[in-house]
Amino acid sequence: MSVIVLIADGARPDTLAAAASNNGAATAPMPALARLAAEGGLFTVSSCFPSVTGPAYAPFLMGRYPGPVGLPGLRWFDRSRLACSFPGFSRSYVGYQMANVDRDLEPEAPTIFELVPRTLGALSVITRGLAPSARIGTLDIRSLRSVRAAARATRTHFRGDVEGWLRIDREVREQVVTRIRAERPDFVFAALTGVDKTSHAVGHDASLVTDALAIVDETVARIRDDAESQGRWEEMHLWIASDHGHSRVRAHDDLAEAVAGLGHRVIAHPWVVALAPDVAVMVSGNAMAHVYVELERRDRPFWPALRERWESLAEELAARPSVDLMLLPHGERSCEIRARGGSAAFVTIDGSGFGYRRLNGDPLGIGRDLDGVTAAEAYDATIATDYPDAVVQVAKLAGAARAGDIILSAARDWDFRARYEPIPHVSAHGALHREHMLVPLLLNRLPARPPRRTVDVMPSALMTLGLTIPADIDGESFV
Repeated sequence: MSVIVLIADGARPDTLAAAASNNGAATAPMPALARLAAEGGLFTVSSCFPSVTGPAYAPFLMGRYPGPVGLPGLRWFDRSRLACSFPGFSRSYVGYQMANVDRDLEPEAPTIFELVPRTLGALSVITRGLAPSARIGTLDIRSLRSVRAAARATRTHFRGDVEGWLRIDREVREQVVTRIRAERPDFVFAALTGVDKTSHAVGHDASLVTDALAIVDETVARIRDDAESQGRWEEMHLWIASDHGHSRVRAHDDLAEAVAGLGHRVIAHPWVVALAPDVAVMVSGNAMAHVYVELERRDRPFWPALRERWESLAEELAARPSVDLMLLPHGERSCEIRARGGSAAFVTIDGSGFGYRRLNGDPLGIGRDLDGVTAAEAYDATIATDYPDAVVQVAKLAGAARAGDIILSAARDWDFRARYEPIPHVSAHGALHREHMLVPLLLNRLPARPPRRTVDVMPSALMTLGLTIPADIDGESFV
C-alpha cells in the first residue's frame, strides 16, 4: 500500500467541485480530478484555526491541531524567551524563520515522517523526520541545492511574482512525479501553492487560479498513469486536499498601527524591535491575529488577571469594523467569545468534553448551549453555521501556551494587515468563517465513514499503511 497526499494550497471546496465536475462554467475541465471524484468521493471537511499555511499543515502530518503542538499562528510572540531570541522574541514563518518550524514543534508529538519508513515531501513547512534526500523544495541547510531552492522561493515571494509560483509548482510536479515513479515511497506529502498565491493576488475565482489548479490535475494524471502502468494503482491511495479556503478582501485594517494609535508601544512584523514595547500584534493569513500584552511577563497571564488594565483595549478592538470575533482566554480550559453587537459566550473543554454556554446572544450562531459533548458532536452542532467546528477549534487554540491574550478573527471583506505584503491581498484567510475553515478532500476510494476534519488524514494514512496510530492525536481514521 501507498498513500499520496497532494495539497492544493488555498483551494476552496466549491472551486475543486467545479473543476472535478468537468462542466463548471468558472473553471476549465480537470479530467483527472473528475475521474477520482467519480470513483471515490469529494468531501468537504474542516481545517483548523488559524486556517493558514504552515500551522494548517500540522493536522495532515501530525493528526493534531497546531496551537497545542507549538504553532499558534504564522506569527507569534514568545513569552517564555525559550524558543525565540533577542531582540524581537517573536516568530514569523514568512522568510528565513521558516527553518525553525521543526524545532518549534512539541517534541513528544510525532510527525508521520517519523512513523513511516519510506517517505517523500515537497514544499512541506513541517519536515521533522523527513530525510534530507527525501525533501523537494524545502529548506535544509545541509544541502546547497535545498538552500538555493529555498532562496528562490523567498525571492519569488518577496517580489510578488505570481507567475513565478506557478513555475515553481510545475518544477515541483516534475520532481514529485519522477521520484514517485522511481522510488515508490510508502507516503508522500506534496504541496502545490499556486492556488493560494494566485488567489491572494487576483481572487479565488480568477482564471489564473484555474491555471494553478490545472497543475494539480496534471500531477494527479501522471501519478495515476505511472501507477497503472506499473501495476500499483490498486494499492495506491491518492488524496487531494487543501489546508484553508479564501474569501475576498475589500479593506485592510492596519491592526498594529491602530493599537499604536491608542498609545501603546507595539511590535509587529517586520519591525519587531521597539523601546520597552507593551503590546505585540501577530497577524496570520491575514484574517486572524494574536495580540499579546504585558510583554515583560514570562508566564502566560489569562484574561481575569488582565481585564482591569486591558479591558479598554479589548473594547476598542471589538468596536473596529474589521473585527468579527474576539477570543479572551480565561484559562487553559475556558475561553470567552465576544462578537459584534455585544453577544458573548464561553467555550470550555474538560474531562467531560466540549462546552458552549451563551451569556448574551449567540456569537457562534449554534442556537443552543452544549455541555460535555464529544468532538464529533461539537462538529455536528456547528458544521452548518458560519463558524464550522468553532467550538473545538477555539478550545484547542485558546488554551495553547503560545496563543495570544486577545485573539481576533476578521470580519468578512476585511483583513488585519495593510502594509508590507509583496502581493496586495484581494483575498485572504485565517479566520473562523466557513469560507476559510471548510476545505475539500478528494479520495480515490470510498472511505469507511465520511471524513470530518483535516486531522483525520494522518491516522487514516497510518491505518492504510498498517501502522500504529499514536495515542492522544485529535484525528480519527476514515478508512
